[in-house]
Amino acid sequence: MAHTHPDGWQTLNATGAQARRIDTLARLARALPAAYTIYHAVHWSTLEGEQSIYGEIDFILVNQAGDVLLIEQKAGLLDETDAGLVERHPVRPRQVAARIAQALHIVRGKLDAALGKERGGLEYLFFCPDYHVRSPATAGIDAGRIVDAGRREALVEIIDRILPPRSDHARAAKVHRLLRDILQLQPDVSALVGRAEAMVTRISGGLAHWGRRLDFSPFRLRVTGTAGSGKTQLALAEYQATLEAGKRPLYVCYNRPLADHFNAIVPRGGLACTFHMLCDLHLQSHDEATDFSAPGAFEQLVSRAAARPPQAELMFDTVIVDEGQDFSAAWRDIVLRHATPEARQLWLEDPLQNLYEQPPVELPGWVTLRSEANYRSPRAIVDFLRPLLPEGLQIEAQSPFSDTGVDILTYRDAEQLRERVKEAIRRTYAAGFRKEDLAILSFRGHQHSALLHAERLGQTTLRTFTGGYDLLGQPAYTAGEVLIESVYRFKGQAAPAVILAEIDFDTLDARSARKLFVGATRARLHLVLVMSERAAARLAQA
Repeated sequence: MAHTHPDGWQTLNATGAQARRIDTLARLARALPAAYTIYHAVHWSTLEGEQSIYGEIDFILVNQAGDVLLIEQKAGLLDETDAGLVERHPVRPRQVAARIAQALHIVRGKLDAALGKERGGLEYLFFCPDYHVRSPATAGIDAGRIVDAGRREALVEIIDRILPPRSDHARAAKVHRLLRDILQLQPDVSALVGRAEAMVTRISGGLAHWGRRLDFSPFRLRVTGTAGSGKTQLALAEYQATLEAGKRPLYVCYNRPLADHFNAIVPRGGLACTFHMLCDLHLQSHDEATDFSAPGAFEQLVSRAAARPPQAELMFDTVIVDEGQDFSAAWRDIVLRHATPEARQLWLEDPLQNLYEQPPVELPGWVTLRSEANYRSPRAIVDFLRPLLPEGLQIEAQSPFSDTGVDILTYRDAEQLRERVKEAIRRTYAAGFRKEDLAILSFRGHQHSALLHAERLGQTTLRTFTGGYDLLGQPAYTAGEVLIESVYRFKGQAAPAVILAEIDFDTLDARSARKLFVGATRARLHLVLVMSERAAARLAQA
């Protein structure tokens, strides 16, 4: 059976064209031997002049020699025109040959850059399982590369002929590294908490591409990147690369939910934790326990940890600090002393997500890499946020989604707040999102929120953090349908649809603007803001 990447597709509940692609993937995975690897739903981007060009390749097959076969699949009917085969589309018909040529051009360029003189084979197939091509000679594609409804049962046989099994493990390793790194075919560590395994692809040119290609010594890299720029994806790539080199990585962040999720998706062999968890482990290595129920326990934990030198078992070859804007100078010193003398050190931060108003940490002698590109949030959300940014800070919309707007509902009092949130839930479901796609975020902290203590909103039961952890150290949640969190705890994560509720302020000061920024940029596709009438009035004046 062939290897597939990303995994998790077996549990997808897909419909339409996506279901047809899943059927093809299942067929290929069963029929092809383990000598083949199948990458599916590969998203890519490149720059043409000043424009970002986006595309998707349905399947990329790789043999053990690093030879590559691209497969473009089109379900349903096609049109045969003087310009060749055309995919039917409600807005703008798409020429099949042009899409394939563009994908070949992009992948060929990336392969050449990765392999140099070891150029591997690159072939393609067009698979249209529901359509008989009447005139292959005028399709705009080599007739031998078209597998239509009349030849669909021979798909695997044709693949074996075009991409025969052979071996060149060194070259194949470079090709796989390209597809998993440059094309960013990695788990998105900002996936909704509690989802089984949300695998997405990230475009090339992001931080996990450029950050991994910088070369200087000692390696001290400070990344100042906006929300959705790929900071945590860079952390994941560094973490995995350290393990592959037979070394030990350390990933430290502020938020426990982010640490829990990161720890759940990375391989064993390193340590992923919050700052306070690191301090606790540090004291445990000195046979010292911490009573977290005592007054001022966390402050004492930090001061006691600072007074003890790190033990050998807590020294690491790569040290990654995520959410660096939430760290103080004292915390910086405690974390970085866990780095070996030759360790790679990365500091990832976003000043716009500084909800705890920490002053910027100084890192003298470090190289700084800045990224203003947001690949996560739809362009309408970025356009909404731009007027709220402090002078000198910018954000670039790089998401391929542009037609999703920002929905705003206002309320007068607590009773109307609940009704507006229920209306926001109805609108989200009406837009086609499921309960597992949705996260409700409170603009307020847990102590001051009227929503975070609720068990349900109308017919919708709420899944909220209980404050406890199970025997495996995983956070415990109530058995509700829709996740509800504070904007503070959900920082560093994302969901396809977000309802940001309980937005209330007298003046749109810097802190309120940052909270709006953090909450709004958690949404990948759909955003509803539920705010008080006075907050909406202040926002309209911004």
